[in-house]
Amino acid sequence: MSAPGPADRCRLYLITPPALDPLAFRDTLARALDAGDVAAVQLRLKGVDDDAIRRAADALRPVAQDRGVAFLMNDRADLAVQTGCDGAHLGRTDGDLRAARKLLGPDRTLGATCHDSRHLAMEAAEAGADYVAFGAFFPTGTKATTHRPDPEILTIWSETTEIPCVAIGGITAENCGVLVRAGADFLAVIGAVWNHPEGPEAGVRALNAAIARAAAL
Repeated sequence: MSAPGPADRCRLYLITPPALDPLAFRDTLARALDAGDVAAVQLRLKGVDDDAIRRAADALRPVAQDRGVAFLMNDRADLAVQTGCDGAHLGRTDGDLRAARKLLGPDRTLGATCHDSRHLAMEAAEAGADYVAFGAFFPTGTKATTHRPDPEILTIWSETTEIPCVAIGGITAENCGVLVRAGADFLAVIGAVWNHPEGPEAGVRALNAAIARAAAL
């Protein structure tokens, strides 16, 4: 994942549901990625052991990589390397960023959760993060959130650094416009795609259409 240039637009960053059957989800993921532009997929499984994460990565990683989509591992830089992922995303309590940067090497992507703090984002950048994630911008049922940044943080960040920023938290086709216009390079989405009433393909299409409308304003 690299920073979009001036002529490029904000792109989708899909996060998997926290529980899934890898073999069944493989076709679901393929349909979503074939429906429109997606920059990355993050494997984010909760409450499972390392073997289950490895099996999921082995099943889903080729689906993304064969389509030129980056496949990232949540929390675990070590498993990202072991399973051939394109990088890892670390939350605030998921390990040391400098150690993860060293483990991933120069060619894999490292992302970092920074909640509502430009200070944390600067520290992450100094530790070697390739992108920083701010949020949650909207209410979300995915996880409990205590941080609710103003979209202005995206504007300030994009105007003062070249490191891309990801917006996350309750993002839908209906509310994403403000984040696109504020300067988000990527929109991290879960429910708006996987829980879309017409299926994930429709979710991807709706979000990409909303991004294009917002970028045109």
